[in-house]
Amino acid sequence: MISQPDFLGGGGQDHSGSELQVKSPEAELCLRFYIPFGSAQGEPLHQEFALLATDIREVIELSPDRITPIPNTSGLLLGALNLRGRVIWVVDLGQFLGQGITLNTNRSEIPVIAIEEQDTIIGLAVEEIGGMEWLDKKHLTVLKSVSDTMASFLQGEWILETKKNQCLRLLDHKAILRSARLLGKN
Repeated sequence: MISQPDFLGGGGQDHSGSELQVKSPEAELCLRFYIPFGSAQGEPLHQEFALLATDIREVIELSPDRITPIPNTSGLLLGALNLRGRVIWVVDLGQFLGQGITLNTNRSEIPVIAIEEQDTIIGLAVEEIGGMEWLDKKHLTVLKSVSDTMASFLQGEWILETKKNQCLRLLDHKAILRSARLLGKN
């Protein structure tokens, strides 16, 4: 029996006869990742984004040859892939957000974040996965210096104290899944 668990209410002792409750953190678990947006002096530049873990079906890294190109489709789409027996579209997230820099697909693996709402699933191809982190949505700020194309797919941004004037932008997965841009419109 655990006598002093740090994560349970009541200091591990239950004198009232009621069940112990797990304390939930104030923040939400998010996946951090990067997309390309240009280069400076030959070095690639990246913007950092996040998605709530609850909005993600799964994250996979796969060989580019597992993404089947589909002719006569939007330039935003890299192609389709078989995700556990279901064919889903894979979108170049940077292109989708209007960054203009095409994702480098000439490499051994491409990170793809599968997002889902109801019966719709798409894969978001990104440059690099940064990891999971607890982030507090109460600290989101109003978007600054963001194009109209990108702004409609964001919930807000966190200003990063550790990086000079950089921010971490929280994507709205529902806005992406409902977008006419996926159909090659806009």
